Amino acid sequence: MQILVSNDDGVEAPGIMALKDGLANMASLILVAPDRDRSGASNSLTLDSPIRAKNVAENVISVAGTPTDCVHLALTGLLENEPDMVISGINAGANMGDDVLYSGTVAAAMEGRFLGLPSIAISLASNADNAKLTHYDTAVQVARFLIKRLKHAPFPSNTILNVNVPDCPWDQVKGIQSTRLGHRHKAEPVIKEKDPRGRDIFWVGPPGAEQDAGEGTDFYALKNGFVSVTPLQVDLTRHEDRDGLADWLEQDITESA
Repeated sequence: MQILVSNDDGVEAPGIMALKDGLANMASLILVAPDRDRSGASNSLTLDSPIRAKNVAENVISVAGTPTDCVHLALTGLLENEPDMVISGINAGANMGDDVLYSGTVAAAMEGRFLGLPSIAISLASNADNAKLTHYDTAVQVARFLIKRLKHAPFPSNTILNVNVPDCPWDQVKGIQSTRLGHRHKAEPVIKEKDPRGRDIFWVGPPGAEQDAGEGTDFYALKNGFVSVTPLQVDLTRHEDRDGLADWLEQDITESA
């Protein structure tokens, strides 16, 4: 079994190194990851310049591009043999609720699924702000469990698994729950400053506080010591609204001209 491992924190990040070491005895691994931190890159592809890839160690390739670039490149020509699955992570920090819209970790897994492979995005999260993450080994144990489950019983072909693991010892994890995405309040305002020449600069503000974080959500599971596993679909179509949209579109366009 061969697994393509990627991330958005960079090819030398502790999370991807933990996967490299922790999965070595159960699969053949090939790491293809960004040459630097590309957190928040979402599903962006580099289209206006060439993408450079460099072997930095045995089965470790550094890519001057986004997480999506890495997986796309790996699966459409870089690798001689197609892997059996894609794992993205272990991300340093949660990817829950609205975070998945911006997450490069989730985007790398989504690109793997879009190109036909079972894919998992896995993140290690703390309930404390700015806490130093320490238990990457716990997230590795979760990854090993999910890989074994996928080999035994594959999940639907249009689905990726978004996994968030509490930053605690493995024996303190209370279990694994199937969850849905929670929801945050509106993001905090941008932070306005001046550069040394007196020109305005802006920093993206902090994410909004949890809003929909009740039982059944990824927020709730993690806060209560459980691993959260949320199925995400590549198809973003809101199928239940198609009939209503068709009725709405039947209005004569000339009436609103």
